[in-house]
Amino acid sequence: MSTLPPITNNPDVRYLGRVLGDVIRAYGGETLYERTEAIRSASVERHRGNHQGSPDAELGALDLDETLDFVRGFMLFSMLANLAEDRQGIAAEEGADVASALARLEQTGVGPDRVRALLEQALVAPVLTAHPTEVRRKSMIDHRNRIAQLMALRDAGRDTTPDGDLVDEAIVRQVALLWQTRVLRRERLYVVDEVETALSYLRDVFLPVIPALYQRWDRALGGRVPAFLRPGSWIGGDRDGNPFVTADSLRTALAKAAQAVLGFYLEQLHAMGAELSISAHHATVDDAVQALAEASGDTSETRSDEPYRRALAGIYARTAATYAKLTGQPAPRPGHLKGQPYPDPKALRADLIAIARPLSAGGDGLLGSGGAIGRLIRAVDVFGFHLATLDLRQNSAVHERVVAEMLKVAGVCADYAALDEDARVMLLRQELATPRPLTSRFAAYSEETAGELAIVQAAADAHAAYGPAAIRQYIVSMTKSVSDLLEVQLLLKEVGLYRPGPPATAAIMAVPLFETIEDLEAAPAIMTEWFAIPEVRAIATARGHQEVMIGYSDSNKDGGYLTSTWQLSKASTALKPVFDAVGVGMQLFHGRGGAVGRGGGSSFAAIRAQPPGTVQGRIRITEQGEVIAGKYGTRESAATNLEAMASATLLASLEPEALSNGDNETFGAAMDRLSDDAFTAYRGLVYGTEGFRTFFRQMTPIAEIAGLKIGSRPASRKQSDAIEDLRAIPWVFSWAQARVMLPGWYGVGHAIAQFEDRALLKDMAQGWPLFAATLANMEMVLAKSDMGLAERYAGLVEDKALRDHIFGQIRDGWQRTHDGLLDVTGQAHLLERHPALDASIRLRLPYIEPLNLLQIELMKRHRAGEADERVRQGILLSINAIATALRNSG
Repeated sequence: MSTLPPITNNPDVRYLGRVLGDVIRAYGGETLYERTEAIRSASVERHRGNHQGSPDAELGALDLDETLDFVRGFMLFSMLANLAEDRQGIAAEEGADVASALARLEQTGVGPDRVRALLEQALVAPVLTAHPTEVRRKSMIDHRNRIAQLMALRDAGRDTTPDGDLVDEAIVRQVALLWQTRVLRRERLYVVDEVETALSYLRDVFLPVIPALYQRWDRALGGRVPAFLRPGSWIGGDRDGNPFVTADSLRTALAKAAQAVLGFYLEQLHAMGAELSISAHHATVDDAVQALAEASGDTSETRSDEPYRRALAGIYARTAATYAKLTGQPAPRPGHLKGQPYPDPKALRADLIAIARPLSAGGDGLLGSGGAIGRLIRAVDVFGFHLATLDLRQNSAVHERVVAEMLKVAGVCADYAALDEDARVMLLRQELATPRPLTSRFAAYSEETAGELAIVQAAADAHAAYGPAAIRQYIVSMTKSVSDLLEVQLLLKEVGLYRPGPPATAAIMAVPLFETIEDLEAAPAIMTEWFAIPEVRAIATARGHQEVMIGYSDSNKDGGYLTSTWQLSKASTALKPVFDAVGVGMQLFHGRGGAVGRGGGSSFAAIRAQPPGTVQGRIRITEQGEVIAGKYGTRESAATNLEAMASATLLASLEPEALSNGDNETFGAAMDRLSDDAFTAYRGLVYGTEGFRTFFRQMTPIAEIAGLKIGSRPASRKQSDAIEDLRAIPWVFSWAQARVMLPGWYGVGHAIAQFEDRALLKDMAQGWPLFAATLANMEMVLAKSDMGLAERYAGLVEDKALRDHIFGQIRDGWQRTHDGLLDVTGQAHLLERHPALDASIRLRLPYIEPLNLLQIELMKRHRAGEADERVRQGILLSINAIATALRNSG
């Protein structure tokens, strides 16, 4: 791809594009190279404004084999362009690192003491989920990361790798391997595959990066920072709509996580044993180190004067024994000494502290705990024996059925489902007040009930094996009432994770998930009722906080982008006084996806735009699908993004509020009007237009996406074609493929057009972080959409009258949204104020359009009954390639 340079000034994109072109010529042949180049050149010329250029003719000349190779080539270019841009880090945002945030806070009168006080109770948790929007195989991502490492060597002026290869040749070799690597999965993903993928990020990126970040933050604050940044995961514990997550998969996820983290500790201990060659003849050794050395069982003469090595050998032996105990397998490098397993991470940490303390005391602390020993201690603080806190999640309807069966079999209540809410709460509280179990191992239960009971038993076993940090939250999807939460506590009581008082205790917190617009509006009332239960309030008070999860995806599918954004903000604001009234800290868990329609966009901007007083130093955010590779694919990008989350949390929690109450009230009233109008327009189209579901399923590749095998979870909650039953992920993903991006903007243009006071909207865009972030995310979506291509997708709809009617509404709505946004933001064109993002999107457009055109043609052939397997493969490859080019599309 070297004849015509891409539309970019990024030298890395140009370099990698040339390498890819050379690889295609070498491995695909001159004909493929020339045809690919002709299509690229025509598409680039068209996007440069030369309307004579069009790739249609060249695309039509491709046979099926060439089509598959062409799609792979364009997909790989987008992948390499993403890599090049990721290496530059996230866009520079003021305060997007902790040091800058501390300086900004200092200027507003917030000193280090207040920051430390906040961090003592803080929690910032990126939570990895297996939601299926990552279309690339792990093998592809691995090659990409190796290229990133080689590019870093090239930046440093290195000609050769540590292994002696020429750097440029090694890059070409990796691109050639990418070209020859199968893109699509042959088998659908299973839960264990999703666990392995998540573990690769936690093991290879989070484990080394987070301790290094803490070292940086310790220096910035002039002392040891509390361990407030901790990763989480849903993978292996999220059962909502996924029948393949069972007690066995939960145990597998936990065991594999322990294997990864303890294996990391063993590697670090081995390396430190080699490094700490301190002789007792040249250094004073304190009693604690000497005691560890004597207890190690290391009697080697060659190390008799090296107490640190002997002590570390003993710690290594105990850690290896812990590994064997928790994983059921011998340690990778068992060692020659025997030791007793550590009972918990605190015991391991205590031994490491004993090693570190004397190193920090002598020689002005030159060997102090800031080095490898300090990083290992920090790792044990953060990761324990569990690596990442694993959440449980299930739908409230499942709990209702399971509890009903438990009560019936126990002879307590014959028909729990027939009770009203007050009666349910009374009955559940009575059962929770007695230590008597409801279930019996001699009774027969349905498969569903037995499975749910097995899950909570596995959770209890995990607490005993890995410690309470292994599982802390049990999330209840579709929470509608207080009884939905009490039902979870009843399940936990069966295995001792809830214990009656006085005082009552709960080792795992029941967390409501409010997803739809109606649920978000009801959230404050439900939480008020929840805290009105004395034992609940006592547990929350003792814990210090209660978590509430708010869902971006389903609220968007239910009410549209603007209404979802505003209702989430209003719910957060309305919840704060509920928590303040009972003196319990509020911990919000934001269920965000990658696409703007699912809460995507800059995490830094999103956290800073949270309503005043709602962050309080505690926030958890889901990281899903392709976002995980984009944000945490390399150690450098992970460090940048984790630091941005941490700094945004500090600023959102401590920075003085910029707006007066009057402005907030004025802006809020305006947002209410905008939200109502946008909601009416969105609901009218999606749920009020006859034939819309047929239009959606024929226009977009929703049916074809099911063939990608990108997740273990079914696309719909029920066997239904209703939009209500479709999961938010394929809903958003399908609209992105068809270049409509409807969930990220529809209805907003109608709302802006009906709002007379444009000056007020402009003030909101300038002075209200929430509105500014909302418009910025929507602007990105509008820039990635293309109504010309979307109209071609609409041509797949069989009923012309239906097609013209609905697509006309979509096209007009897009134009109104486009024009309204430019008017409110005062720009002449989209992304005028964001030139870097504009350039990034413009770079990709000439590469996406031919993929869309091919996808449409292949879908026509496939739907017409053409049985050639290459047609189906081409569709799936094109979905993969378009998703790669669009990036945050799922």
